[in-house]
Order: sequence, then structure tokens, then C-alpha cells
Amino acid sequence: MSAAAVLQVAGLSTSFFTKAGVARAVQDVSFTLGRGEVLGLVGESGSGKSVTGFSLLGLVDPPGRIVAGSVRLEGQELVGLPSHALRKVRGRRIAMIFQDPMMTLHPVLSIATQMGLAIAAHERVGRAATRARCIEVLNRVGIPGAAERLDAFPHQISGGMRQRVDIAIALLHRPAVIIADEPTTALDVSVQAQILAEMRSLVAESGTSLVWISHDLAVVAALSDRIAVMYGGRIVEEGPTDVVLTGPRHPYTQGLLDSLPSRAKPGTELVQIPGGTPSLLALPEGCPFRPRCPRETEICRTMPEPTGDALRRARCHHPLVLSPAEAA
Repeated sequence: MSAAAVLQVAGLSTSFFTKAGVARAVQDVSFTLGRGEVLGLVGESGSGKSVTGFSLLGLVDPPGRIVAGSVRLEGQELVGLPSHALRKVRGRRIAMIFQDPMMTLHPVLSIATQMGLAIAAHERVGRAATRARCIEVLNRVGIPGAAERLDAFPHQISGGMRQRVDIAIALLHRPAVIIADEPTTALDVSVQAQILAEMRSLVAESGTSLVWISHDLAVVAALSDRIAVMYGGRIVEEGPTDVVLTGPRHPYTQGLLDSLPSRAKPGTELVQIPGGTPSLLALPEGCPFRPRCPRETEICRTMPEPTGDALRRARCHHPLVLSPAEAA
């Protein structure tokens, strides 16, 4: 692992062992995250994005479990750590922002109590110092009147404010890495834009690395330095965000871009990828995108290996070639 890398994921695979069969939710996922870098993890629902995020923190519950791979945080291996050791890491060195704050914030505890418990889980801090830190972090995420909001309960503040509180809790210990699992999906567009701007500023100021999980390419384009596109539990394309979005190599990435409403001409039907995401209990033979791919041939019945280099990779037998330089 290079000196600049804070998180290195190699061959990560997570499966759920159910009565209906084995659901291979994450398969052979590998990526490296630099310090202060934002990685956008995108794909349709059911592609394995959220399970990847939960796997990084060891939050996969039975019948699911990590079956292979490595997750190294600042050189420390997290896969296989006992639960008491993982608890010392979670929240302090790697944190998570969940999709729905009403499901993660306790409804009958004040914001002050919940943030105080998060601090007490890792540090011995006096009451006054705890409150001062909470107010400081709430101010950082753009909550006006932080001291008053601190004494409120989750139902007394708006959805945007609740999401900011969730982000503030993740920032309390200045973790090296934050995993954000679609935290702006349910918010108004204007509130979403504010939170994205705040996250960009926080990453720049603190040097915290961020994995931003989303199905919204517009959000990822506005926030991330690099993008990893997932399908069928695998990363099918990875590279710098502007390069991937302007010159995709995988047909699935191209399909996601073509289906953006902003690309459709007024009065025309929206383009969509035919079919639906495959069941993780019965993935197609070979490339999981094969049944929906316009470039499918017989060789696609074998699993393609990633091609490219450390900067840009795609997992496809028939990658898109978009320039004479690439064709050469």
C-alpha cells in the first residue's frame, strides 16, 4: 500500500447464505482510497453498493458474512478482527453516514445525548468539553443555532437538519475514512446541493477520505474525484470521474449515462437499459451484464478480467473505444 493510501480493499467478497441459496452480493471488489480523496460508488439498486459499504465496517449480519478478501485501514487489517476490536475502530477511525437518519437517530434521545454517547464510546471527555465539541461540529455542517438544536429531538428538526446531524456524528472523532450510503437521496434538491457543498468543504479542510455511495450520477459527478461503477456485485469500471463520465468503456456505464433525463431531447422518450438487475441468487453465466448488453457475444459467457492500469480499469470483453488514440 502506498504512503498516500488510507484504505485498501482487495478481493472483497460478501455472501448471504439463505434457504433459497447463496446470494453473492459482493464479488472480488478491489480499490484503493487516497487520503482526502472522494470515491463515488455508483450503480442501480441491487448492484452491491451498500453491502460493500457495510462490509468495509464489518457490519454484515448473519446470514451474511465476508467470505474472502482484505480491508486494510491505514495498514491495519479489519477483516477477521473480533467484534470488540472493530468497535474501537468504528466511529473513531472509520465512520458511516446512513441513508435514513430517522432510522439511525434514536427518536426519544436528544441530539446532545446521542452525540455525547458517540464521543463517550471512544474518549473520556468532560460534560462541558463534550458539549463544546458537539456545537463546534454542528456549526461545521451548517446547522444554524447549533446550541439550541443540540437540545432538540430528531422529530423537532427537518430532514435536512437530521441528515446534517448524522454527518456531524460521523465527524466527531475526525475519522480517516467516512462511508456515506446515499445520505441525500430523500432530500429536496436545494437541500441536497447544500449538503454536497458542505461535504466538499469538509473533505478539503479535514483531509478525511470519503466513499460516497449513490445511484445518482449527477451527485457523484459533483462530489467525487474517482468513480467505481458496480453491477452484479462487481466493480465493472473505475477511473477518474471526469474521464469515466465523458468516455465510458463499459456498456453498462454508457447505459447509465444515456438514461439520464438531462440527456433526452424535449418531447422524446427517455432511454433506458433493457431488462432489470439480475437476482444475486442466480447471476447469469459469465458477465452479469450479458443479458442486457447490446455488445454481447459468445465470449461474454466467460467472466471478463479487468483490463487497464491502476488509474483506469474496465471489466468487459468488448470495451467501448472512443478515440483513435485508444483504438491504437
